[in-house]
Amino acid sequence: MYGFGLIKGLRITLKNILFFQRINTTQYPDRKASIIDLAKLENKNFISYALSNPKKTLKSMIGMISISDKVDQHPRFRGEEFNWYEERCTGCASCAKYCPLGIIKIVTDQAGNNYAEGQNYDIETFDIDIGRCMFCGLCVEACPYDALHMGSGFEEGQYKRNELVIDVERLKKAKKKPSYWFRPQLEQKNNYSPFDEDEVSWDKAGRHQKPSKDDLKNKWIRR
Repeated sequence: MYGFGLIKGLRITLKNILFFQRINTTQYPDRKASIIDLAKLENKNFISYALSNPKKTLKSMIGMISISDKVDQHPRFRGEEFNWYEERCTGCASCAKYCPLGIIKIVTDQAGNNYAEGQNYDIETFDIDIGRCMFCGLCVEACPYDALHMGSGFEEGQYKRNELVIDVERLKKAKKKPSYWFRPQLEQKNNYSPFDEDEVSWDKAGRHQKPSKDDLKNKWIRR
């Protein structure tokens, strides 16, 4: 068995070398849809679907209908990246204190700059080790000034473990497309999506305001 497998592998390798062609990989390839798959899409049993859609049923039986396996990503998705607004951060290290895994390291130097939210510190080190992160989002919830947001990307694969540590320079250069996670002000903004090309600046990201008593009643008591 191993002998034939080795020969087959060598044959494929030689074929790729002699007849070089570009190999395109589709991340979410479409798959052939059966009559059961089509019926599930319309919330019907396959018998009633077959009786009401005879043409599609016949096409599915001979493999002429395909459906996508890709699921649309939700705007509240907690990705493997973080959006950090330096202008809002005071260096209080609340995110590091509330991290259950202790993967956030912050080193500050007092600067004495007075911002509207409070006193600001020069941030010398802001490291987030996403190689150990479980993306619970507690650091985002703990931030009192909405300076830290979850991102929506998930392509952060690296070859070395130390490259999985996001430092302060990478946080500064990262595209500012925050997720809706624990940021209802972004969800309430019209025409904003983290998947758009446009970035959101720190002064347009809004703040998470404490809900009023009337809002709480409408949401929990009168529902």
